[in-house]
Amino acid sequence: METTTVVAVVAIALVVIVVLLAATSFRVVAQWERMVVKRWGQTNPGLVRDPGLRFLIPIVDQGIKVDLREQFIEVPRQTAITKDNAPLSVDFLIYWKIADALMSIVNVANFPGALQGVAATSLRSVIGDIPLDDVLSQRERINETLRIKLDEVTERWGGKVTTVEIREILPPPAVQEAMNRQLSAERTRRAVITESEGTRQATINVAEGDKQSAILRAEGDRQAAILRAQGFSEALKTIFQAARGIDQKTMTLQYLDALKALGSGPATKFVIPVEFTQLLGPVGSMVQTAMSKGTEGKSS
Repeated sequence: METTTVVAVVAIALVVIVVLLAATSFRVVAQWERMVVKRWGQTNPGLVRDPGLRFLIPIVDQGIKVDLREQFIEVPRQTAITKDNAPLSVDFLIYWKIADALMSIVNVANFPGALQGVAATSLRSVIGDIPLDDVLSQRERINETLRIKLDEVTERWGGKVTTVEIREILPPPAVQEAMNRQLSAERTRRAVITESEGTRQATINVAEGDKQSAILRAEGDRQAAILRAQGFSEALKTIFQAARGIDQKTMTLQYLDALKALGSGPATKFVIPVEFTQLLGPVGSMVQTAMSKGTEGKSS
């Protein structure tokens, strides 16, 4: 009876052991994972398992899963000295992923910790080669330089650094105050330039308006002068045409009317042009002709 009990207990124990071994021998590898199998403590590229249901030899094999998804680590704030000896506090993020599962298990014990340590050292090296102004204005350049340096180091660990992002750069208070003063002066300079540019443009506009106004006035005066000259020319033509129809008798009568007007005035002395004396001969002839005609009429 006791023998049967012992055999039953042993059988149950063996079944439990077999079930446990079977349960631990089958592993599920997710789509984003790779499983590195160590057999008797050794491994090689042929022991790297792809996603799916994988079998491990009990006791002989040990499976280590490696996540291939992109991850990030936050590097705590670091103090770095620029090329012109200005201290800066910088914190940044590193995005990385495992490119070779086997190398990440064999060549490094703690990939994220090692990456963080290398990142702090590389940051000081990169910042130390750049002046303060360039550090503040060329953040993208620093990000790319850091990424290249870190990628070169982590390549032998089976990792790849995809992106480095500097989140914040804090200069010391004295430098920050000087930067604020410089920024204020720059804004004041831009405001003065903008105001002077507006004044200059306004002056140009006024001068341009005055020029256009003067041009228009000159053009108007020119047209008026042309019209006056044309009118005077037309008047001369009219006078000339009228003068051509005046004979000597008409001119004589005009001179006589003028002489009559002079005679009715209070003046006792007159200045008579030479042309008037030339008219006396025809006038005398006209008078004599008239008198002779009168005499003939009386005799008849």
